[in-house]
Amino acid sequence: MKILKTFKLTILIMTSILAANVMSAQAAPKQKNIILATTTSTQDTGLLDVLIPIFEKQTGYFVKTIAVGSGQAMAMGQKGEADVLLVHSPDAEKKFVDEGFGVNRRLVMHNDFVIVGQGEDQAKIKNTKSAAGAFKLIAEAEVLFVSRGDNSGTHSQEKKLWKAAGINPEGQKWYQQTGLGMGQTLNVAAEKKGYTLADRGTYLAMKKNLGMDILVEGDAALLNIYHVMEVNIAKWPKVNDAGAKAFADFMLSKKTQIIIKSFGVDKYGSPLFFPDAGKKVEDLGK
Repeated sequence: MKILKTFKLTILIMTSILAANVMSAQAAPKQKNIILATTTSTQDTGLLDVLIPIFEKQTGYFVKTIAVGSGQAMAMGQKGEADVLLVHSPDAEKKFVDEGFGVNRRLVMHNDFVIVGQGEDQAKIKNTKSAAGAFKLIAEAEVLFVSRGDNSGTHSQEKKLWKAAGINPEGQKWYQQTGLGMGQTLNVAAEKKGYTLADRGTYLAMKKNLGMDILVEGDAALLNIYHVMEVNIAKWPKVNDAGAKAFADFMLSKKTQIIIKSFGVDKYGSPLFFPDAGKKVEDLGK
């Protein structure tokens, strides 16, 4: 009788352990690694340094972040070299989705672009209401403008502004392209005492060491919008679609949006990004 009880107890323990293992296996992600291709501004501002550890702790996924221009991030997605994208180049994003490379493109947050330069402001653009008008003044004065030149969201927006100003700066002596990210381009512009277009978040994060001021801001053409989207598993069967969706959902979650809303306030006196989950693009900036 005692032996039978012991046998039953052993079976019960083994069954419990097996059930626990099954539940654990179901809870843990099958493919733990996620490749996030994102714009340099989300990295340079420190936002991802705050968000990713929270996401990893909550979900069990491990995120490998590759911070490049939005154009490069989408090029990675087109090759199946990333699982999820967090970018800010709306026209290119729409094309990316329309061509079947991305799915579930969703609005996450926004900030804005600013035109920054040295205090002496040789081209006299300060407080110009039109960003395109400011670019025209820079061109007319032939004062150095430092461009990222990297097919990023910032570079795409810059090209739109030159077009609106009716100017093609390519090949001009006063126009220099770095081919670098936002933080590095800001450093080059500061060192060479030139103007540049920057996202406000990265500028504020680096302002202390730049010696540059915001000279033009507030134009509707300077709105800077970020979307998250998953690389289409129908195109690239090996992508981690479950992990990509988990990360995208996390970025739009109430808790994450609250963190985004307050990020930077304690250090810079204002948030570096504004949360937009559930909003429409046409309502931003109102």
